[in-house]
Amino acid sequence: MTTIPKINLGKNGPLVSKLGLGCMRMSSIWGSPVPEESESIATLQMALDNGINFLNTGDFYGAGHNELLVGKAIKGRRDDAFISVKFGAIFYNGQPIGMDLRPIAIKNFINYSLVRLGVETIDLYQPCRLNNSVPVEEVIGTVADLIKEGKVRYLGVSEITADQLRKANSVHPVTALEIGYSLADRQIESDLLPTAKELGIGVVAFANTAEGLLTGEMKAPLAADAYQNHFPRFQGENLIRNLEKVEVLKKMAVEKGLTPTQLAIAWVNVQGDHIMPLVSMSRRTRLPQNIQAMEVRFSPEELTTLNTHFAPGTIVGGTYLER
Repeated sequence: MTTIPKINLGKNGPLVSKLGLGCMRMSSIWGSPVPEESESIATLQMALDNGINFLNTGDFYGAGHNELLVGKAIKGRRDDAFISVKFGAIFYNGQPIGMDLRPIAIKNFINYSLVRLGVETIDLYQPCRLNNSVPVEEVIGTVADLIKEGKVRYLGVSEITADQLRKANSVHPVTALEIGYSLADRQIESDLLPTAKELGIGVVAFANTAEGLLTGEMKAPLAADAYQNHFPRFQGENLIRNLEKVEVLKKMAVEKGLTPTQLAIAWVNVQGDHIMPLVSMSRRTRLPQNIQAMEVRFSPEELTTLNTHFAPGTIVGGTYLER
């Protein structure tokens, strides 16, 4: 496999891989079974071997299971990994029941994360969302204090507005913005992406296949237990219409000898040197094709086709990314 190139995460940030590994699916999500631990650890270690050093986890993924898993995978090779951790969400029996962004809670969360990961410092620490329950200044100020203490290296933010991003950055320099971004979800192009670029903040883009919509493998109706059923985008006529839009991506993938998933990742990748596709995977077999996606280039005509066909608003129905 090809080794992934490195980029600076933001204008003055650390050197990280242009492709990030999302670890969430290595734990139980939406009540799904836990993937085989040995395979997940092998996937993490193979990613590190191929230069993918950006590992994204959350203290609420599998009630700490995900951090423990990452900790096992990086044991003995801490310098090979750049660890990004989200905090703030509160789950009970696998279901979200709220958020806690109080400074006292953040100081509690960080210590548990450090123990589970088996590290002394977390590279990038970020609230999973800012919901106005606690002033932005207090949330960001607490992480800034943790940076001063040496428990955190860089500040990140996730799923916020352009105004919140500006406010957070005024309290302490933000290194990275984690946000959903794909051909099917381009609403951030009007405001949030330009703001991040203006401020010199790196963008960690997750959900590149729009919760599976752009994989070319989804069929209507979905299985009764599919978590996507929660969202209008994947229901009834909305899903049928949206899958019709994906046919163009499938056709282009065949012409280029690739998969729709690879094209979806590649499109995000070519949106800028400051944008990192964050791809979730839990099996080693996924690594080669995801790495290959980073080498894909589009002709001007191909980009025009995709950008026109998937213009903002053409995919109908709400999803998690629009809450």
